[in-house]
Amino acid sequence: MWDTWGYHQNGILEYQLLFHNPHEYFTNLFHNPYKDGITQFLNTSDSYWNDLKGNVFIKILSVFNIFSFGNYYVNVIFLAFITFLGPLAFFRVMTDAFPNRKLLIMLGSFLVPSFLYWTSGIHKEGLIFTGIALIIYCVYFAVKERRLGAKRIAGLIVGFLLVLTLRNFIIIILVPAVIAWLVAMWQNRRSFLVYSIMYLIFILIFFNAKYINPIFDFPLAVVDKQKEFLKLEGGSSIILNSKLEPTATSFLKNSFEAISLSALRPYPTDVKHILSLAASIEVFVLLFLFAIFLFFRKKREGSSPLFWFCIFFSISMLLTIGFSVNNLGAIVRYRSIILPLLVVPLAALTDWAKIKIIFTNIIKKYNMIKY
Repeated sequence: MWDTWGYHQNGILEYQLLFHNPHEYFTNLFHNPYKDGITQFLNTSDSYWNDLKGNVFIKILSVFNIFSFGNYYVNVIFLAFITFLGPLAFFRVMTDAFPNRKLLIMLGSFLVPSFLYWTSGIHKEGLIFTGIALIIYCVYFAVKERRLGAKRIAGLIVGFLLVLTLRNFIIIILVPAVIAWLVAMWQNRRSFLVYSIMYLIFILIFFNAKYINPIFDFPLAVVDKQKEFLKLEGGSSIILNSKLEPTATSFLKNSFEAISLSALRPYPTDVKHILSLAASIEVFVLLFLFAIFLFFRKKREGSSPLFWFCIFFSISMLLTIGFSVNNLGAIVRYRSIILPLLVVPLAALTDWAKIKIIFTNIIKKYNMIKY
Protein backbone atom coordinates (compact mmCIF):
# COMPACT_ATOMS: atom_id res chain seq x y z
CA MET A 1 0.00 0.00 0.00
CA TRP A 2 3.04 2.29 0.13
CA ASP A 3 2.75 3.32 -3.54
CA THR A 4 -0.91 4.27 -3.45
CA TRP A 5 -0.62 6.39 -0.29
CA GLY A 6 2.65 7.87 -1.51
CA TYR A 7 0.95 9.05 -4.69
CA HIS A 8 -1.89 10.44 -2.62
CA GLN A 9 0.43 12.48 -0.38
CA ASN A 10 2.34 13.83 -3.37
CA GLY A 11 -0.98 14.68 -5.02
CA ILE A 12 -1.91 16.79 -2.00
CA LEU A 13 1.45 18.63 -2.15
CA GLU A 14 0.89 19.30 -5.85
CA TYR A 15 -2.64 20.53 -5.09
CA GLN A 16 -1.25 22.97 -2.50
CA LEU A 17 1.28 24.19 -5.08
CA LEU A 18 -1.65 25.37 -7.22
CA PHE A 19 -2.44 28.04 -4.58
CA HIS A 20 1.11 28.89 -3.49
CA ASN A 21 2.78 29.00 -6.89
CA PRO A 22 0.30 28.69 -9.80
CA HIS A 23 2.98 29.35 -12.43
CA GLU A 24 5.04 26.40 -11.20
CA TYR A 25 1.94 24.22 -11.02
CA PHE A 26 1.00 24.81 -14.67
CA THR A 27 4.55 24.55 -16.06
CA ASN A 28 6.43 21.96 -14.00
CA LEU A 29 5.35 19.05 -16.21
CA PHE A 30 7.41 20.57 -19.01
CA HIS A 31 10.50 21.23 -16.90
CA ASN A 32 13.53 19.08 -17.72
CA PRO A 33 16.09 19.10 -14.86
CA TYR A 34 18.63 16.97 -16.76
CA LYS A 35 21.10 17.98 -19.43
CA ASP A 36 20.08 15.25 -21.89
CA GLY A 37 16.87 14.18 -20.18
CA ILE A 38 14.67 14.49 -23.26
CA THR A 39 16.79 12.11 -25.30
CA GLN A 40 16.90 9.46 -22.52
CA PHE A 41 13.53 8.03 -23.52
CA LEU A 42 13.94 4.54 -22.03
CA ASN A 43 16.50 5.29 -19.32
CA THR A 44 15.61 4.76 -15.67
CA SER A 45 17.79 7.60 -14.33
CA ASP A 46 18.46 11.21 -15.36
CA SER A 47 15.53 10.90 -17.75
CA TYR A 48 12.70 13.38 -18.24
CA TRP A 49 10.49 10.53 -19.43
CA ASN A 50 11.18 8.34 -16.42
CA ASP A 51 10.12 11.18 -14.11
CA LEU A 52 7.13 12.05 -16.28
CA LYS A 53 5.19 8.85 -15.48
CA GLY A 54 4.98 9.77 -11.80
CA ASN A 55 4.60 13.51 -12.38
CA VAL A 56 1.62 13.11 -14.71
CA PHE A 57 -0.15 10.75 -12.33
CA ILE A 58 0.43 13.10 -9.38
CA LYS A 59 -0.86 16.00 -11.47
CA ILE A 60 -4.07 14.07 -12.22
CA LEU A 61 -4.53 13.39 -8.49
CA SER A 62 -3.99 17.08 -7.71
CA VAL A 63 -6.91 17.92 -10.02
CA PHE A 64 -9.06 15.40 -8.15
CA ASN A 65 -8.07 17.06 -4.87
CA ILE A 66 -9.65 20.32 -6.03
CA PHE A 67 -13.04 18.59 -5.81
CA SER A 68 -12.36 16.01 -3.09
CA PHE A 69 -10.51 18.38 -0.70
CA GLY A 70 -7.72 15.83 -0.44
CA ASN A 71 -9.89 12.85 0.53
CA TYR A 72 -8.17 9.62 -0.54
CA TYR A 73 -11.35 7.57 -0.87
CA VAL A 74 -13.18 10.17 -2.94
CA ASN A 75 -10.15 10.24 -5.26
CA VAL A 76 -10.43 6.46 -5.62
CA ILE A 77 -14.00 6.92 -6.85
CA PHE A 78 -12.97 9.64 -9.31
CA LEU A 79 -10.15 7.50 -10.70
CA ALA A 80 -12.31 4.36 -10.88
CA PHE A 81 -14.97 6.29 -12.79
CA ILE A 82 -12.40 7.25 -15.44
CA THR A 83 -10.60 3.91 -15.62
CA PHE A 84 -13.90 2.04 -15.95
CA LEU A 85 -13.95 3.34 -19.53
CA GLY A 86 -11.01 1.05 -20.39
CA PRO A 87 -12.64 -2.31 -19.61
CA LEU A 88 -15.91 -1.00 -21.08
CA ALA A 89 -14.23 -0.12 -24.41
CA PHE A 90 -12.46 -3.49 -24.44
CA PHE A 91 -15.74 -5.26 -23.64
CA ARG A 92 -17.49 -3.58 -26.58
CA VAL A 93 -14.74 -4.59 -28.98
CA MET A 94 -14.75 -8.20 -27.82
CA THR A 95 -18.54 -8.59 -27.83
CA ASP A 96 -18.56 -7.30 -31.39
CA ALA A 97 -15.73 -9.63 -32.44
CA PHE A 98 -17.09 -12.65 -30.55
CA PRO A 99 -20.91 -12.31 -30.42
CA ASN A 100 -23.15 -14.42 -28.16
CA ARG A 101 -20.46 -14.72 -25.48
CA LYS A 102 -21.24 -11.65 -23.41
CA LEU A 103 -21.09 -13.30 -19.99
CA LEU A 104 -17.65 -14.83 -20.58
CA ILE A 105 -16.34 -11.60 -22.07
CA MET A 106 -17.75 -9.55 -19.19
CA LEU A 107 -16.04 -11.78 -16.62
CA GLY A 108 -12.74 -11.59 -18.47
CA SER A 109 -12.94 -7.85 -19.13
CA PHE A 110 -13.82 -6.72 -15.63
CA LEU A 111 -13.26 -9.41 -13.02
CA VAL A 112 -9.85 -11.04 -13.45
CA PRO A 113 -8.71 -10.76 -9.80
CA SER A 114 -5.27 -9.11 -10.13
CA PHE A 115 -6.54 -6.85 -12.91
CA LEU A 116 -9.48 -5.77 -10.76
CA TYR A 117 -7.21 -5.18 -7.77
CA TRP A 118 -4.52 -3.11 -9.49
CA THR A 119 -6.88 -1.04 -11.66
CA SER A 120 -9.33 -0.17 -8.88
CA GLY A 121 -7.11 1.81 -6.52
CA ILE A 122 -4.83 4.81 -6.86
CA HIS A 123 -2.35 3.15 -9.20
CA LYS A 124 -1.28 3.93 -12.76
CA GLU A 125 -2.42 0.54 -14.09
CA GLY A 126 -6.06 1.59 -14.52
CA LEU A 127 -5.16 4.57 -16.70
CA ILE A 128 -2.57 2.58 -18.66
CA PHE A 129 -5.10 -0.12 -19.51
CA THR A 130 -7.62 2.58 -20.44
CA GLY A 131 -5.07 4.00 -22.88
CA ILE A 132 -4.46 0.57 -24.43
CA ALA A 133 -8.20 -0.17 -24.61
CA LEU A 134 -8.94 3.18 -26.28
CA ILE A 135 -6.38 2.39 -28.98
CA ILE A 136 -7.84 -1.09 -29.53
CA TYR A 137 -11.39 0.31 -29.63
CA CYS A 138 -10.59 3.10 -32.12
CA VAL A 139 -8.50 0.91 -34.44
CA TYR A 140 -11.02 -1.95 -34.45
CA PHE A 141 -14.12 0.11 -35.22
CA ALA A 142 -12.31 2.51 -37.58
CA VAL A 143 -11.23 -0.41 -39.76
CA LYS A 144 -14.54 -2.24 -39.48
CA GLU A 145 -16.63 0.82 -40.39
CA ARG A 146 -13.95 2.26 -42.70
CA ARG A 147 -14.30 5.61 -40.99
CA LEU A 148 -11.87 7.25 -38.60
CA GLY A 149 -13.57 10.49 -37.62
CA ALA A 150 -12.62 13.20 -35.15
CA LYS A 151 -13.75 11.27 -32.05
CA ARG A 152 -11.66 8.24 -32.90
CA ILE A 153 -8.64 10.39 -33.73
CA ALA A 154 -9.07 12.04 -30.34
CA GLY A 155 -9.41 8.62 -28.70
CA LEU A 156 -6.20 7.40 -30.34
CA ILE A 157 -4.33 10.52 -29.23
CA VAL A 158 -5.59 10.22 -25.64
CA GLY A 159 -4.78 6.51 -25.60
CA PHE A 160 -1.23 6.96 -26.85
CA LEU A 161 -0.61 9.90 -24.49
CA LEU A 162 -1.79 7.88 -21.47
CA VAL A 163 0.53 4.99 -22.33
CA LEU A 164 3.42 7.25 -23.37
CA THR A 165 3.37 9.36 -20.20
CA LEU A 166 2.53 6.67 -17.63
CA ARG A 167 4.63 3.70 -18.84
CA ASN A 168 6.51 4.74 -21.93
CA PHE A 169 8.23 1.42 -22.70
CA ILE A 170 4.83 -0.09 -23.57
CA ILE A 171 4.73 2.18 -26.62
CA ILE A 172 7.72 0.27 -28.03
CA ILE A 173 5.65 -2.92 -27.70
CA LEU A 174 2.24 -1.54 -28.64
CA VAL A 175 3.11 0.26 -31.88
CA PRO A 176 4.51 -2.87 -33.63
CA ALA A 177 1.48 -4.87 -32.46
CA VAL A 178 -0.91 -2.29 -33.93
CA ILE A 179 1.04 -2.12 -37.20
CA ALA A 180 0.96 -5.93 -37.52
CA TRP A 181 -2.76 -5.87 -36.70
CA LEU A 182 -3.46 -3.32 -39.45
CA VAL A 183 -1.43 -5.32 -42.00
CA ALA A 184 -3.25 -8.53 -41.00
CA MET A 185 -6.64 -6.86 -41.39
CA TRP A 186 -5.56 -5.46 -44.77
CA GLN A 187 -4.45 -8.92 -45.96
CA ASN A 188 -7.55 -10.51 -44.38
CA ARG A 189 -6.05 -14.02 -44.50
CA ARG A 190 -3.38 -16.13 -42.83
CA SER A 191 -3.20 -13.75 -39.86
CA PHE A 192 -0.71 -15.88 -37.94
CA LEU A 193 1.70 -15.89 -40.89
CA VAL A 194 1.36 -12.12 -41.28
CA TYR A 195 2.07 -11.55 -37.58
CA SER A 196 5.04 -13.94 -37.65
CA ILE A 197 6.65 -12.14 -40.60
CA MET A 198 5.97 -8.69 -39.14
CA TYR A 199 7.38 -9.64 -35.75
CA LEU A 200 10.48 -11.12 -37.35
CA ILE A 201 11.03 -7.72 -38.97
CA PHE A 202 10.43 -5.94 -35.65
CA ILE A 203 12.92 -8.21 -33.87
CA LEU A 204 15.55 -7.38 -36.47
CA ILE A 205 14.82 -3.67 -35.98
CA PHE A 206 14.95 -4.08 -32.19
CA PHE A 207 18.49 -5.46 -32.26
CA ASN A 208 19.87 -3.37 -35.14
CA ALA A 209 18.31 0.10 -34.70
CA LYS A 210 21.31 1.12 -32.57
CA TYR A 211 23.47 1.10 -35.71
CA ILE A 212 21.29 3.86 -37.14
CA ASN A 213 21.42 5.92 -33.95
CA PRO A 214 22.73 4.95 -30.48
CA ILE A 215 19.58 6.47 -28.97
CA PHE A 216 17.67 3.46 -30.34
CA ASP A 217 19.72 0.87 -28.46
CA PHE A 218 16.63 -1.00 -27.23
CA PRO A 219 18.45 -4.11 -25.91
CA LEU A 220 20.70 -1.92 -23.74
CA ALA A 221 17.62 -0.12 -22.37
CA VAL A 222 16.12 -3.46 -21.26
CA VAL A 223 19.43 -4.49 -19.68
CA ASP A 224 19.69 -1.17 -17.82
CA LYS A 225 16.15 -1.59 -16.54
CA GLN A 226 16.99 -5.05 -15.24
CA LYS A 227 20.08 -3.65 -13.48
CA GLU A 228 17.95 -1.02 -11.75
CA PHE A 229 15.52 -3.67 -10.50
CA LEU A 230 18.38 -5.88 -9.32
CA LYS A 231 19.59 -3.00 -7.13
CA LEU A 232 16.23 -2.85 -5.35
CA GLU A 233 15.76 -4.89 -2.22
CA GLY A 234 12.39 -6.50 -1.65
CA GLY A 235 10.87 -9.46 0.09
CA SER A 236 9.65 -10.93 -3.20
CA SER A 237 12.78 -10.38 -5.30
CA ILE A 238 14.03 -13.40 -7.25
CA ILE A 239 17.67 -14.34 -7.86
CA LEU A 240 18.09 -14.75 -11.62
CA ASN A 241 20.05 -17.63 -13.11
CA SER A 242 21.99 -15.29 -15.40
CA LYS A 243 22.10 -11.57 -16.03
CA LEU A 244 20.91 -10.21 -19.33
CA GLU A 245 23.35 -8.73 -21.87
CA PRO A 246 22.46 -6.45 -24.82
CA THR A 247 22.90 -9.15 -27.46
CA ALA A 248 20.45 -11.28 -29.41
CA THR A 249 22.14 -14.44 -28.09
CA SER A 250 21.67 -13.37 -24.47
CA PHE A 251 18.02 -12.47 -25.03
CA LEU A 252 17.38 -15.84 -26.68
CA LYS A 253 19.22 -17.66 -23.90
CA ASN A 254 17.18 -15.89 -21.19
CA SER A 255 13.81 -15.99 -22.96
CA PHE A 256 12.59 -19.18 -21.27
CA GLU A 257 13.42 -17.86 -17.80
CA ALA A 258 11.82 -14.51 -18.71
CA ILE A 259 8.49 -16.01 -19.80
CA SER A 260 8.52 -18.41 -16.85
CA LEU A 261 9.14 -15.56 -14.42
CA SER A 262 6.49 -13.22 -15.85
CA ALA A 263 3.78 -15.75 -16.72
CA LEU A 264 4.09 -18.53 -14.11
CA ARG A 265 5.30 -16.89 -10.90
CA PRO A 266 4.54 -16.80 -8.06
CA TYR A 267 4.80 -20.56 -7.61
CA PRO A 268 3.15 -22.12 -4.55
CA THR A 269 6.62 -22.12 -2.96
CA ASP A 270 6.77 -18.33 -3.41
CA VAL A 271 3.66 -17.72 -1.31
CA LYS A 272 4.38 -15.60 1.78
CA HIS A 273 1.11 -13.75 2.40
CA ILE A 274 -2.52 -13.55 1.27
CA LEU A 275 -1.82 -11.46 -1.86
CA SER A 276 0.90 -13.80 -3.14
CA LEU A 277 -1.42 -16.75 -2.43
CA ALA A 278 -4.16 -15.08 -4.50
CA ALA A 279 -1.68 -14.43 -7.33
CA SER A 280 -0.48 -18.05 -7.26
CA ILE A 281 -4.05 -19.38 -7.40
CA GLU A 282 -4.81 -17.01 -10.26
CA VAL A 283 -1.84 -18.38 -12.26
CA PHE A 284 -3.09 -21.94 -11.73
CA VAL A 285 -6.62 -21.02 -12.89
CA LEU A 286 -5.27 -19.24 -15.98
CA LEU A 287 -3.10 -22.23 -16.89
CA PHE A 288 -6.15 -24.48 -16.48
CA LEU A 289 -8.12 -22.18 -18.82
CA PHE A 290 -5.29 -22.32 -21.34
CA ALA A 291 -5.23 -26.13 -21.21
CA ILE A 292 -9.00 -26.27 -21.80
CA PHE A 293 -8.58 -23.89 -24.74
CA LEU A 294 -5.93 -26.11 -26.34
CA PHE A 295 -8.16 -29.20 -26.23
CA PHE A 296 -11.53 -27.57 -26.97
CA ARG A 297 -10.64 -24.67 -29.25
CA LYS A 298 -13.08 -23.45 -31.90
CA LYS A 299 -10.64 -23.69 -34.79
CA ARG A 300 -12.71 -21.82 -37.35
CA GLU A 301 -12.89 -18.67 -35.22
CA GLY A 302 -9.37 -18.71 -33.79
CA SER A 303 -7.48 -17.07 -36.64
CA SER A 304 -8.84 -13.50 -36.57
CA PRO A 305 -6.36 -10.56 -36.63
CA LEU A 306 -7.76 -9.35 -33.29
CA PHE A 307 -7.05 -12.70 -31.64
CA TRP A 308 -3.44 -12.70 -32.80
CA PHE A 309 -3.02 -9.06 -31.82
CA CYS A 310 -3.97 -9.97 -28.25
CA ILE A 311 -1.64 -12.99 -28.24
CA PHE A 312 1.42 -11.34 -29.80
CA PHE A 313 1.08 -8.12 -27.80
CA SER A 314 0.59 -10.04 -24.53
CA ILE A 315 3.55 -12.35 -25.11
CA SER A 316 5.73 -9.35 -25.99
CA MET A 317 4.68 -7.68 -22.74
CA LEU A 318 5.36 -10.82 -20.71
CA LEU A 319 8.81 -11.21 -22.25
CA THR A 320 9.65 -7.56 -21.58
CA ILE A 321 8.53 -7.87 -17.96
CA GLY A 322 10.46 -11.11 -17.52
CA PHE A 323 13.63 -9.70 -19.05
CA SER A 324 13.65 -6.55 -16.93
CA VAL A 325 11.86 -7.25 -13.61
CA ASN A 326 12.87 -9.72 -10.89
CA ASN A 327 10.45 -8.65 -8.15
CA LEU A 328 7.31 -10.80 -7.94
CA GLY A 329 5.14 -7.99 -6.57
CA ALA A 330 6.07 -5.75 -9.49
CA ILE A 331 5.61 -8.62 -11.96
CA VAL A 332 2.06 -9.34 -10.75
CA ARG A 333 1.23 -5.62 -11.00
CA TYR A 334 2.80 -5.06 -14.42
CA ARG A 335 1.23 -8.13 -16.05
CA SER A 336 -2.24 -7.45 -14.60
CA ILE A 337 -3.09 -5.04 -17.42
CA ILE A 338 -2.63 -7.66 -20.15
CA LEU A 339 -4.57 -10.49 -18.51
CA PRO A 340 -7.92 -9.46 -20.05
CA LEU A 341 -6.25 -9.59 -23.49
CA LEU A 342 -5.37 -13.22 -22.81
CA VAL A 343 -8.38 -14.40 -20.82
CA VAL A 344 -11.15 -13.02 -23.05
CA PRO A 345 -10.00 -14.49 -26.41
CA LEU A 346 -9.19 -17.85 -24.82
CA ALA A 347 -12.55 -18.04 -23.03
CA ALA A 348 -14.49 -16.77 -26.06
CA LEU A 349 -12.89 -19.29 -28.42
CA THR A 350 -13.30 -22.32 -26.16
CA ASP A 351 -16.12 -24.69 -27.12
CA TRP A 352 -17.91 -24.71 -23.78
CA ALA A 353 -20.96 -26.48 -25.28
CA LYS A 354 -18.77 -29.46 -26.17
CA ILE A 355 -17.30 -29.47 -22.66
CA LYS A 356 -20.81 -29.39 -21.21
CA ILE A 357 -21.85 -32.40 -23.33
CA ILE A 358 -18.78 -34.38 -22.25
CA PHE A 359 -19.32 -33.47 -18.61
CA THR A 360 -23.02 -34.42 -18.82
CA ASN A 361 -22.17 -37.80 -20.36
CA ILE A 362 -19.66 -38.49 -17.60
CA ILE A 363 -22.30 -37.71 -14.96
CA LYS A 364 -24.81 -40.01 -16.67
CA LYS A 365 -22.32 -42.88 -16.86
CA TYR A 366 -21.41 -42.36 -13.21
CA ASN A 367 -25.08 -42.49 -12.18
CA MET A 368 -25.65 -45.67 -14.25
CA ILE A 369 -22.69 -47.40 -12.59
CA LYS A 370 -23.77 -46.21 -9.15
CA TYR A 371 -27.33 -47.51 -9.45
